[in-house]
Amino acid sequence: MRFARDNGLTIVLVVLSLLTVAGMLLTGWSVYNEELAEHGAEHLALSSYALSGHFLSAIFENWESEFLQMSAYVMLTAILFQRGSAESKDPDKPASQDGDPKLKQGDAKAPGPVRTGGISRAVYSYSLGIALALLFILSFLLHLRYSAEDANAEALMHGEPALPILQHLGSAQFWFESFQNWQSEFLSTAVLVVLSIFLRFRGSPESKPVAAPHSETGS
Repeated sequence: MRFARDNGLTIVLVVLSLLTVAGMLLTGWSVYNEELAEHGAEHLALSSYALSGHFLSAIFENWESEFLQMSAYVMLTAILFQRGSAESKDPDKPASQDGDPKLKQGDAKAPGPVRTGGISRAVYSYSLGIALALLFILSFLLHLRYSAEDANAEALMHGEPALPILQHLGSAQFWFESFQNWQSEFLSTAVLVVLSIFLRFRGSPESKPVAAPHSETGS
């Protein structure tokens, strides 16, 4: 029970992720088979659809935008401020996140790279942003690969030639797929930053205390 209490947020989010991926797989399978039927093609089995460009392109298209949003947010909140927002550091006060990790090098409870120092500590100091940026790049490349595969499968159904992946990279279709998700991620983040100035959610670390003044910055 203690494990569930200590890791409840991750557990619930992972379960919700799996459930929504399953829902996406089943509904996408139905939609794609309807499209195949319209072109007189045979239906795909669920296992085949799960490995298709149609499904994997959609998966990585969404993951790409999420990791872009998160990596950009981590990096931007390190250098930019929004007075009054629970999502921002206070521009008038020193933040604990800005503390020099060298001062903790001798702390036995500090993470290993902090105690090791040198390049390890320097890389670890920005490891969250680096990891999220790498996940964005990986998702972007996988989205590109499977989007090209899906586009070529559709082209073949219409008797058109397949295109190389680099040509697909320059297509309006690929960038439309990306931008339609990127814009929503940046907009929703901006809305959260601004709404947290004026609105509250008691008990959430993403909110300021209910009685906190609007001018108070940080959670």
